[in-house]
Amino acid sequence: MTIQLEACAFTYGRRKPPVLRALTYAVPDGFTVLLGPNGAGKSTLLKLAAGVNDPTAGSVRLGHLSSRSREYRQRVAWMPQSITAMTGLTAREQVAYTGWLKGMNRSEAWTAAAEALARVELSDRTDVKTKHLSGGQLRRVGVASALVHDAAVLLLDEPTAGMDPTQRRVFRDLIVGLATTDVRVLMSTHDVGDLAEEADHVTVLTNGRIRFTGATGDFLAHAPAGTPEARRAEAAYTAIDAHPSTAAHSS
Repeated sequence: MTIQLEACAFTYGRRKPPVLRALTYAVPDGFTVLLGPNGAGKSTLLKLAAGVNDPTAGSVRLGHLSSRSREYRQRVAWMPQSITAMTGLTAREQVAYTGWLKGMNRSEAWTAAAEALARVELSDRTDVKTKHLSGGQLRRVGVASALVHDAAVLLLDEPTAGMDPTQRRVFRDLIVGLATTDVRVLMSTHDVGDLAEEADHVTVLTNGRIRFTGATGDFLAHAPAGTPEARRAEAAYTAIDAHPSTAAHSS
């Protein structure tokens, strides 16, 4: 079961141009990287998929569930760009609080919080106040909060922003480990360097439109012949951005 956006449009005001235009998109299985420059509409797409915002036209569904329903939001997890340390709460308390907001009872949320923190390798920080965690640790708390209620789809908005290359590598490895046949992960970024070779799929969004979506190998095939391996992702992205009509949609 996956998230399906059908003919979705979105604008932040009557007098403003639409951010998304008649966008149709199904979140692929496994781990997908959503690429696009700043202002492409990535955050807006993720907010629609998370049920945070409603489309001004079109629909968003997970199977038979509408994004407007409580059941939908219980099955979908969203990690925003900025993770805020909740005043006075420990890592476990903050994650458990998210579970409670998603409809879990206190006992279930408390147990699940410990399990979610273990999955992101923060078991040794469960009782530490979140205000004392490093930026990277706080982002992992954000992922744990997304995991706590056993969501079917994880939506991560620029989760590696502000991290150094080593931190990004560790974080990507963590995300790859979370993507399974039962859990889909869609991670947005404006940095082509965040394209991990382990990603199953790539989607390119530019000016509110899907320019490409398909397997990572099909994405990389857009790089010109002779492109050095280390620059294939960047070259493929540049080629698709320059000639979107030839990229189309892959399967």
